[in-house]
Amino acid sequence: MTDSTSASASASLPRRIDFQKDLDGKKTDLYVLKNTSGVTVAITSYGGRIVSWLVPDKNGRMVDVTLGYNSLDEYLNNNESYFGTLVGRYGNRIAKGKFTLDGKTHTLPINNGPNSLHGGKKGFNARVWDARSIDDRTLELTYVSADGEEGYPGKLTTTVVYTLSDDNSLKIDYTATTDKPTVVNLTNHAYFNLNGEGSGPIADHRLMIAADRYTPVDETLIPTGELAPVEGTPFDFRKPTPIGERADADHPQIKHGGGYDHNFVLNGGQTATPRRIATVESPQTGIVMDVSTTEPGVQFYGGNFLDGSQKGKSGNAYEKRSAFCLETQHFPDSPNQPGFPSTVLRPGQTYKTTTIYTFSTK
Repeated sequence: MTDSTSASASASLPRRIDFQKDLDGKKTDLYVLKNTSGVTVAITSYGGRIVSWLVPDKNGRMVDVTLGYNSLDEYLNNNESYFGTLVGRYGNRIAKGKFTLDGKTHTLPINNGPNSLHGGKKGFNARVWDARSIDDRTLELTYVSADGEEGYPGKLTTTVVYTLSDDNSLKIDYTATTDKPTVVNLTNHAYFNLNGEGSGPIADHRLMIAADRYTPVDETLIPTGELAPVEGTPFDFRKPTPIGERADADHPQIKHGGGYDHNFVLNGGQTATPRRIATVESPQTGIVMDVSTTEPGVQFYGGNFLDGSQKGKSGNAYEKRSAFCLETQHFPDSPNQPGFPSTVLRPGQTYKTTTIYTFSTK
């Protein structure tokens, strides 16, 4: 394990000591991955959270592109922000906190209006993962979720491996197995600002998503079951478009989400190997982020519910729409939507997905 105080001279890299704590009978820590280009990713075993992500801009200056805090205590006091965390057992929403599997109805905690969100009141984001530093660029995290935890059936054993490469890619490999039929939808909830965390709005960021369709939602942000075309709507990001250009468009779906908070149906569906599904570029810093995944969907969230009440690593407030998320996933509420890709995992099967974030400059 690398001590973060020596991993980088950047003042924005948090101190390891501020993430060392006894919590839920385990010791938490901060792990730092670094490549030959100086790209540095700091990850805490609390929630498997990406705390800091330093990448070079067009002038070679290192920029921290992800929102977060400088200490574990700040995460504990602001847990519902989900900044940088691993999300499970089920990323996104399940309608009314209920689903039926093999004839049995399971009830989950309600923590988002009338629905269950991101695994419940104490999902994977609020658990201490067992961490193993494989080398200076690879971190393995494991968490065993007990049968019945947050209402989900089956003992689920989940392993997530973060691997940083010299091409400035961070690969996230997810695997999980269960001893009873259950549902699984894992993702990472990093909030990005390619101008630097705490630097203000992301309206100028140009976004491309390779999706001809998206899943419209009701007033509580649960999908209606429709796979609607993006053409002619504010959801058409098939060509690079500024995020802020249509974020307040007069469209019922924009009103439901207070902006963008929708699942996009990725062209090609679920794949065996990752393919590029999204690109974001900052005209200000020249930083470009490509997202590749094996998943069939991605949740594009435009930071609509950030309200300035939280101050991050830079000491600046995280204002409305000062970050975006691209959460690769299966679709929201899939357990209740027979027309969506299945999220059911059974004994003897292995859940396996991969997502890669690659940074460059333009």
